[in-house]
Amino acid sequence: MYRDTSRSFQAFLVIVVFILVTGGWEFYVRVSGTPAYVLPGPSVVGQQLWSLLGSGIFWQNFWVTMYEVLMGYVLGIVIAVVLGVVISQVRLLDLSLMPYIVAFQTIPSVALAPIFLQWFGYGLASKIVMAALISFFPMLVNVIAGLQASGRDEVQMLKAFGANRFQVLMKVRVPNAMPYVFAGLGLGVVFALVGAIVAEFVGAQMGLGKMILQFNEQFNIAGMFAVLVVLAVIGMTMHSIVGIAKRRVVFWAGEH
Repeated sequence: MYRDTSRSFQAFLVIVVFILVTGGWEFYVRVSGTPAYVLPGPSVVGQQLWSLLGSGIFWQNFWVTMYEVLMGYVLGIVIAVVLGVVISQVRLLDLSLMPYIVAFQTIPSVALAPIFLQWFGYGLASKIVMAALISFFPMLVNVIAGLQASGRDEVQMLKAFGANRFQVLMKVRVPNAMPYVFAGLGLGVVFALVGAIVAEFVGAQMGLGKMILQFNEQFNIAGMFAVLVVLAVIGMTMHSIVGIAKRRVVFWAGEH
């Protein structure tokens, strides 16, 4: 009952904030006379968004970006899980590889995108690789943290009953790691979207990032805002799907 009340109150607050922000934005634009090519009002952005949703070209670009994001996300999950399991189980690899992985992740993604374009071309491959490499790090960190978070008593008890290393991993470490893993998955899906869009900014034939650049060249700021709204909805939807999956799979952890 308390949880339902809390959700209702949160939904109410979200709606209030939305009304206040968009209403204030629209009021400012109309009163100040700011031109649409500088700052369009929410009403203009809404009209542009409605026009986009009825455009076949928009949906072609939409599905290209979604394919890049989903494929990159899946690839990032595979890399994160494989590396995370290996690194968490082999102390020598943890000490030797993690500094390089962290150093690689500190490199701005915009700096990596041109290199990937040279290696993988202007097609989908470079965008998928970029999405995977940006998204895998938060997932990797959470996989390692989760697998290393198991209580010493649980591990010692299984070993006392003759469990081998693989059995300890599957019976204790993996179940205890699941809340951490899903936390990483929630972050990773957002980073996958960011990675795909950044790669499209640097060079792409199609995609929502390409559309943003085209609208920018046309001084169609309302169109840019409309695409940004779509990207925000994509990110929130995918993050929510991961949250739903977490509540289904890691039901014993509850909601925090």
